[in-house]
Amino acid sequence: MRQIAVDVAIIGGGPAGLAAGIAAARAGADALLLERGSELGGVLLQCIHPGFGLKLYGEDLTGPEYAGRWLDGLGGLRYLTSTMVLALEPGPRIVASSSESGLLRVRARAVVLAMGCRERSRGAIAIPGTRPAGVLTAGTAQRLVNVHGYMPGRRFVILGSGDIGMIMARRLTWEGAEVLGVYELMPYLTGLRRNYVQCLLDQDIPLHLSHTITDIRGRRRLTSVSVSPVDRELKPVHYASKDVEADTLLLSVGLIPENELSRAAGVAICPATGGPLVDNRLQTSAPGVFAAGNVVQVHDLADDVSLAGELAGAEAAQYALGGQNGGACPVRIAVLAGENVRLIAPQLLRLDDVTARRIELQLRVRRPIEAPCAAEFVVAGQRVATRPLAYVRPGEMVCVGLPRAVASSLGPGSDLTLNVAAA
Repeated sequence: MRQIAVDVAIIGGGPAGLAAGIAAARAGADALLLERGSELGGVLLQCIHPGFGLKLYGEDLTGPEYAGRWLDGLGGLRYLTSTMVLALEPGPRIVASSSESGLLRVRARAVVLAMGCRERSRGAIAIPGTRPAGVLTAGTAQRLVNVHGYMPGRRFVILGSGDIGMIMARRLTWEGAEVLGVYELMPYLTGLRRNYVQCLLDQDIPLHLSHTITDIRGRRRLTSVSVSPVDRELKPVHYASKDVEADTLLLSVGLIPENELSRAAGVAICPATGGPLVDNRLQTSAPGVFAAGNVVQVHDLADDVSLAGELAGAEAAQYALGGQNGGACPVRIAVLAGENVRLIAPQLLRLDDVTARRIELQLRVRRPIEAPCAAEFVVAGQRVATRPLAYVRPGEMVCVGLPRAVASSLGPGSDLTLNVAAA
């Protein structure tokens, strides 16, 4: 077994991993990036639509163009592609399998988890019916069309208003397919409003809220699906069902942070996000293990994933090189999801950072408020500060900075609760 020793090891070569590796190397650490695919860039390489880089570069780039900007800045960062990480052990140590080098053991002073996320499948949502060809996730269809030049069907139904599904509705329409409709279980959009406008409204593709698919029909190939409205409890109203003839069903029903490796390593997982519990420096419960990007919680923008990767890489380098991050375990303040808050990250704040650093909290709401509203910061049962918001939507991440008044009110044993309410 080949042995490798480094300061920082990064698992995953997508936008978070690339940014983390580059940041760690720039901080003076000997960094090694491990990517299971044959190329660096991750899912960016199949996202040929624009919308990347607006925040970081002030340009409207495609996914491959955005990845190219980061690949151009690799510098002295070492990386191994076609390398699958099999285990993360205390130390931390990594066991991996490479198509070129066989089994590897990587000893690192710090590790950054940047494995990204995966799509929910038909099995995860348990749609009844037969099992014909023509039922696939939106991301799989995206790869087939954009990378391999293969059209998986001609008459499409899309379940879920996630961003990938809406983007693929437009892409398939441009390729000459007929997208019969997008059906969303919830009474609101679950993706970005801009994608709804550009991908559905502009293409005259109907969106049906409060609807779901209740049956799949076909033997060798999909022939039709049953679509039903749902009531306030999200239960199908079967008597109002209708059949839609289609040869392909795309599922765009949510993304799940990829954390089997994290769980096996004993990293504490947040039940709400499905990702590791992290503090404001993106350190997990495991000593020397950091996490960034969609492995922590699913982000809206690749730019934000890259920014998180940069922070995790810089902090991991500081930890590995013996900086203050590698000292005694600091006092941490719990950040709790309150009224109309479904999930929040980071879930912990280092008490020594709350007055010394700018801290940003990212949250998602349970229900939309299409009017002026506010994020409320509550400490020890008292509302300490508020931050105005123009609106909030479940499909759009809300970012709020930690107010100075809140930072000064926190102390050992206290916790912070965030609520989002109408103004």
